[in-house]
Amino acid sequence: MQFQPAATPGNAWHDEEIAADEFLTFTLGGEEYAIDILKVQEIRGYDAVTSIANAPRFIKGVINLRGTIVPIVDLRIKFGVGEVTYTAFTVVIILNVAERVVGIVVDSVSDVLALPAAAIRPAPDFAAQVGAAYILGLGTLDARMLILVDIERLLLSPDMALVDDDASAEVAA
Repeated sequence: MQFQPAATPGNAWHDEEIAADEFLTFTLGGEEYAIDILKVQEIRGYDAVTSIANAPRFIKGVINLRGTIVPIVDLRIKFGVGEVTYTAFTVVIILNVAERVVGIVVDSVSDVLALPAAAIRPAPDFAAQVGAAYILGLGTLDARMLILVDIERLLLSPDMALVDDDASAEVAA
């Protein structure tokens, strides 16, 4: 299923399409977010990470995941939402983005939802915390409003400092 959002200034996709129709939903602070389920490798509980000197504050460190060194990004810190506390519900979503493995820390994972194209609307120009460049749109399902995040574009952006400039340029193109 493909969704063609209206071309609005600041919309991450302009003339591109949202290819996913199934999204993993999670919470940060009091808001619900959703990402393309096809980017998700696994979901794990939050464990201690190995800190990296001089890394941005939102990069908590790295973990060794079956021989792969995985950087861990706390989206609460990156987006400036919610209190940064680690509880039994705090999870790390392990993602595959552009042939790289990255983990994101979220408050909790809700569920996997299929969103029909009719349930997705373009993001407003003022998409505050996340930044309009990383918002695919807003999904509605019953009384729920989901912020659909372009997780690949976000994680590969230059300000995340997770990949070299060449890989970031490929995603932006």
